[in-house]
Amino acid sequence: MNENTLEKLKKEQTPLYYYDLPLLKETVEVAKNSADRFDYTIHYAIKANNNPKILKEISSLGLGADCVSGKEIELAIENGFDSHSIVFAGVGKTDREISIALQNNILAFNVESVQELEVIASIAESLSTKACIALRINPNVDAKTHHYITTGLDENKFGIMMHELDNCLAIIKNSTSLELVGLHFHVGSQITDLNVYKRLCIKVNEWNNYFYERGYNVPILNLGGGLGINYCEPDEESIVNFSNFFYLFHQFLELREGQKVHFELGRSLVANCGTLVSRVLYIKNGIKKNFAILDAGMTELLRPALYQAYHKVEKWEAGNIAEETNESNNIRYDIVGPICESSDCFGKDVILPKLERGDLIAIRSAGAYGEVMASRYNLRQELNYFYKE
Repeated sequence: MNENTLEKLKKEQTPLYYYDLPLLKETVEVAKNSADRFDYTIHYAIKANNNPKILKEISSLGLGADCVSGKEIELAIENGFDSHSIVFAGVGKTDREISIALQNNILAFNVESVQELEVIASIAESLSTKACIALRINPNVDAKTHHYITTGLDENKFGIMMHELDNCLAIIKNSTSLELVGLHFHVGSQITDLNVYKRLCIKVNEWNNYFYERGYNVPILNLGGGLGINYCEPDEESIVNFSNFFYLFHQFLELREGQKVHFELGRSLVANCGTLVSRVLYIKNGIKKNFAILDAGMTELLRPALYQAYHKVEKWEAGNIAEETNESNNIRYDIVGPICESSDCFGKDVILPKLERGDLIAIRSAGAYGEVMASRYNLRQELNYFYKE
């Protein structure tokens, strides 16, 4: 960050979300170019960040959208996404949301239960239209990530279980309002071990054969997303290695003629372009702890409180990030917010240069599951924004 930008930031009311739009554009272009090499399609997972400027930038670069609510579908279309590039996931789609999706002619519903399949068929019939559906299969693959964001195990609420599949196929066969266009898989989020995806490929190959043997050569295999980022050193790896990610699927997926592969990426596209910027309100020096109390809290960034997630915390000064090592004035702080909860903590024993009231603090890699999870708990003020164009 140059000194001019920092001086502008100092005049802004905090807390605010700082978005680096050039980095976002570069990240999406790298991801798309890597996917295009194998003729893969990317749908951006809007649940990661639905800021309109973010959506407009991503849609302009040619990605589809992965939505989990009717409002996300409407927002995606308002911000430039082609409705036929939208996939609709989620275990609890309402009748109204299903109608919105059908009326906008989306690419596919990722169907997660027998009863959902029946409801979609009924609503599509009442609207005299056909619903394109992808059956979400629970592959029972352990993503080796936080248990709150693991989605592909038998114990999770997501996806159709094996004993339900024959019933699903019978419903599809007997319905004139359903068309099976794909199989959908998603095993979790913040996955950094690519071996997880190798195991997923093996399972997908088995399921692909299962359906083919029963007369279904589905045109789309949707492998979900979940690719993680480096939260510890966001500047060393500001853009993840999309090339290695997509090449793994090219190596291990066994496609049939005409089949296409789709992905639903969110965090890996937007996380590093976003930073939560806050000010130090008070320094509270204790016997066992030193607290830096910020004007941002769990109401602005919930992940640390909810998942015990790590975000790098930095002091921004003099046009650069303050040095954290080899400084005689380094102090250990618990970086906490103003909310009336002991869980309102961004990091414990964080080593930073000596802090003073009014110092700017950057909480990095907050572009995914940051702004979208913000709340008004404690009647907090509305968020502010700063965009690097």
